[in-house]
Amino acid sequence: MMDWRSLPAFLAVARAGSLRRAAEETGGTHATLRRQIEGLEAQLGVRLFRRGAGGLALSAAGRKLLPQALEAETALRQGFNAVRGLDGEAAGRIRLSVDPMTAHFLLAPILAEFLSLYPDIQIDMNLSYGIDSIDRLETDVSIRHVREVTGDAVGRKLFPLSIGVFAARDYIDRHLHDAGPGGRGLTWIGYGAVPELQAMIAASPFPHAAQRHSVPDPAMHLHLARAGVGMTFLAAWVQSVFPELQRVPGTDLDQSRSTWVLIRGDLKRVHRVRVFVDFLYESLLARRADMIGD
Repeated sequence: MMDWRSLPAFLAVARAGSLRRAAEETGGTHATLRRQIEGLEAQLGVRLFRRGAGGLALSAAGRKLLPQALEAETALRQGFNAVRGLDGEAAGRIRLSVDPMTAHFLLAPILAEFLSLYPDIQIDMNLSYGIDSIDRLETDVSIRHVREVTGDAVGRKLFPLSIGVFAARDYIDRHLHDAGPGGRGLTWIGYGAVPELQAMIAASPFPHAAQRHSVPDPAMHLHLARAGVGMTFLAAWVQSVFPELQRVPGTDLDQSRSTWVLIRGDLKRVHRVRVFVDFLYESLLARRADMIGD
């Protein structure tokens, strides 16, 4: 009989690339994960990982098992989400802080599903590209895409947030082939005098493309790029929502930021907050492949 307890260990190591990192991310121990992986390999009669210079990599058998394991994990999460907390009292108000792009294009259906399960919970949502302070009690729960988390917050790290250079497929087909050295002849949809983004443009394959526009709103960048105005930096998940967008060939993904779900430490035992954070975490984790990109 299959020991299903080994499946989370397999997925954790596949995601982390090492037993040590997997143990850190899951709160388990190196020895326990090793036993579970070895037990699963013994049950299946195959090696699931190969050790290399960079850590543990999936073997051919491991790569074949991974899609089925992810599908099983998603099915279990959906089942847990459907029943979690229904027998307990979950009522009251939760303040949520999230950036508008994530809220409009990813979070709305997740919130709709959650609120259908917990009709006595009310969400006060602040959409802002600034970061509401958990320390100063400005919010209860926050979804953040940051390089590091500071302050007195309890955090769950989900996955790297990939940011890349995107443009409409039609724009790429019409302009990329004829571009000159350093992207001359191409157009950036600019954010204005933002040092970090200027540095990203300078480090890209197209430092000499014209920055013809200054648009401070990322959502407008998304819509202008879809309309074929030019190239811009967007999160990799946009391609799963808007298939007319494509990562510009020859560009890399920046994965220096990660997506976190954070709560105030004093709220982690409050039932309504706990079930909400658990639901957010599991639902967003199901979009991991879209967030990381390829």
